Amino acid sequence: ACERRLLQETLRYAVSMIKRTILFRILTLVYLVAVGFLCFGNFGGWPEVQRVILGIPTDKLVHFLMFVPFTFLAFWSFSKADKAGIGKTMLTLLALFALGCLIAWGTEVVQGKLPYRTFDVKDFRADRIGLACGTIVTFVVQSIISRKKADA
Repeated sequence: ACERRLLQETLRYAVSMIKRTILFRILTLVYLVAVGFLCFGNFGGWPEVQRVILGIPTDKLVHFLMFVPFTFLAFWSFSKADKAGIGKTMLTLLALFALGCLIAWGTEVVQGKLPYRTFDVKDFRADRIGLACGTIVTFVVQSIISRKKADA
């Protein structure tokens, strides 16, 4: 009876991990499509927005916010990400940060080739700051989860 209950709990955990992984992969895909739309869309006919918010240019704030969730979503898209030790977690997050930087750079390069967009290294800087903040938040969340699991 005890073995059967353990097997049931293990299966339930495995199913919940698969569901969570699928959910995060879907969210990551939706997120990447949204980033593509925001980076490559032609918004010339849309109403003007406030140019500065709290002294920060609005477009830089949008770039920052657009890249904050990347590392978090990508990290949780891998089913075993929460089982990794601190070393593997840090390497994974560093790799995801680098991947996010490549994506951000790529979006700027493509924007520089579009007739209705421009290449702006300051946008890339805002993207990297957003990626760095998202990576730090992901590391902190993962550390808290790992600590709670270790204490249980």
